[in-house]
Amino acid sequence: MSPAVQAFFDEATNTVSYVVRDPMSNKAAIIDSVLDFDYASGHTDTRSADEIIAWVRAEGLEIEWLLETHVHADHLSAAPYLQQHLGGKIGIGEKITVVQDTFGKVFNEGTEFQRDGSQFDQLFREGDSFHIGQLRGDVLHTPGHTPACLTYVIGDAAFVGDTLFMPDFGTARCDFPGGSAEMLYESVQKILTLPDQTRIFVGHDYKAPGREVYAWESTVGEQRAKNVHVGGTNKKDDFVRMRTERDATLDMPRLIVPSLQVNMRAGQMPKAEDNGTVYLKVPINKL
Repeated sequence: MSPAVQAFFDEATNTVSYVVRDPMSNKAAIIDSVLDFDYASGHTDTRSADEIIAWVRAEGLEIEWLLETHVHADHLSAAPYLQQHLGGKIGIGEKITVVQDTFGKVFNEGTEFQRDGSQFDQLFREGDSFHIGQLRGDVLHTPGHTPACLTYVIGDAAFVGDTLFMPDFGTARCDFPGGSAEMLYESVQKILTLPDQTRIFVGHDYKAPGREVYAWESTVGEQRAKNVHVGGTNKKDDFVRMRTERDATLDMPRLIVPSLQVNMRAGQMPKAEDNGTVYLKVPINKL
């Protein structure tokens, strides 16, 4: 089956969120939502999520899943806000526990912060399946960018998060804690074994040099033939060397500090302190 896919692009974080709809019913899922956040003021805003809510309601859809491809380091998730207004279960990969353990230590979260993934409604593992109405979704564990990265294969569409970008831009960085260029290469090969006509929907786009418009949809066939990092005759050793050298030149994402603290909690903020205010920590010389 071929799901109907509606994309919502957030230019502030270059993130693409998706509403994936069963063509035979009004059932749908939302993938990789965005909570707007102004770091300088510490203010959150729900305009990106509200745009999705308005569209879902206008289409008369019933949300069954709020899916995260991984713990994002470049934007905050709006999953709890969307769940409050639209329902649905929040899902992520079972290796979220590895991410929680790693960054629980980085942010000195203490024993109150549970590192068992219990903040999420569903923890997926390789080979799991789920349904959106009559649409079947299958789960691929595709680590490398982070240990918990998943690809959701829903009908003839694959939602790859940050594992792959558009063919002219390549692949994601692998230098976060728990990342691995070797694992990312193998994960990409897993995705590229899907049928050539499988639609690939990426989690971000940054407009590759020479391209004037944002784009987020390709196919497995196009990725296999044209991806500048892993397509054509590119070999694993060359990819690992390129990815390692390139990652060493990249700055940390602008919102990595707030994003990790919120997203490892399934989009929830830390508990308010005794004055009623929520605080996010900045670890000095740690990341």
